[in-house]
Amino acid sequence: MLLATGLYRASHLVNGVAAAGGTGVAMLLFGVSLTSSAVLFVPGYRKGEFGRYRLWCDVLLTGCLVPVVALATGAAPGAQAGSWVMLLGSSATAAAAAGLSGREAAGAVALVVAVHTACFLQESAARPLAGHLVSLVSSALLAQVFRSYLHRQGVQLDEARERAVRAEAARARRAERTAQHRALHDTVLATLTAIAHQRVDATAPRFRERCAREASYLRRLIQRSDEEDGQGGAIAAGEVLEQAVTAAEGIGLAVSARYHALPALPAPVARSLAAAVTEALNNVRHHAGTSTAHLTAAGQGDGIAVTVVDDGCGFDTGRTPAAGTGLRQSIVSRMQEIGGAAAVDSAPGEGTLVELRWPA
Repeated sequence: MLLATGLYRASHLVNGVAAAGGTGVAMLLFGVSLTSSAVLFVPGYRKGEFGRYRLWCDVLLTGCLVPVVALATGAAPGAQAGSWVMLLGSSATAAAAAGLSGREAAGAVALVVAVHTACFLQESAARPLAGHLVSLVSSALLAQVFRSYLHRQGVQLDEARERAVRAEAARARRAERTAQHRALHDTVLATLTAIAHQRVDATAPRFRERCAREASYLRRLIQRSDEEDGQGGAIAAGEVLEQAVTAAEGIGLAVSARYHALPALPAPVARSLAAAVTEALNNVRHHAGTSTAHLTAAGQGDGIAVTVVDDGCGFDTGRTPAAGTGLRQSIVSRMQEIGGAAAVDSAPGEGTLVELRWPA
């Protein structure tokens, strides 16, 4: 509204530029109008609001005083609809309707209308008066309509932004639950499955260490501590892969691991990669029908490629491509979320190969 009414005022001031070459009074009136406009619109544009007192000063000066003085001194053609001193009244009523509220705006517009009516009647110019009054009132009404429209659009934009924030919060909560479900599937559920199927000696030191780590994880989950997920920086790939191997050995899987030129990875990437490797090894222990697996990891520039291979029973990838929570969520989706990729190659009786790459 400040910009629109400011441009409207500027178009009226342009008509008064010729006054700079007229009489001293005409130059003074133009200077007063220009100064009042600058005082109203320049600070208003910076602050984002008209300012009640500045608006009233503008109404009194440009809307009332300037045409009265012009008429009294003959410095400018006062009672003419196209006179620049009269045109200023239209931009004065527009600014008042845009910046003042309710009755106060109506009072300011009525004051300008009354003064301009008196000026026209003083010179017996009743014929052009009607058209000029229409200009004064229509300028105010259009400004009011424009103001109401912008306010309504602003309210709708705020509501849309609020809905977007709520939707993002809901998405974040769903993502958090999914991450927790994955972590529970890859750790606690895998351990409980090993115990239930009697695949591991529950008194073995490595298994007890794994249980202790997962108990600590559950305590952090209950307390909603996000310290691990919030850590930044880089983590050595070999360190997190060795942790995954140790966890797998804790449930009775013998892992042959080979590493070559492993880089340091961003913390979120390292943790997601380790979780995907952990689930791939869990799948070997629980589904492949074998107790051995081979892990190979090699650096590729700033990235990494990891393969997990077993000689177990395998499965038909054509019928069950990435089926189940383990492959679909804990491996494939997890790698895609960090900009990586996962591929599974298997066939009945020929074992399984899981290949993880970051970046894709």
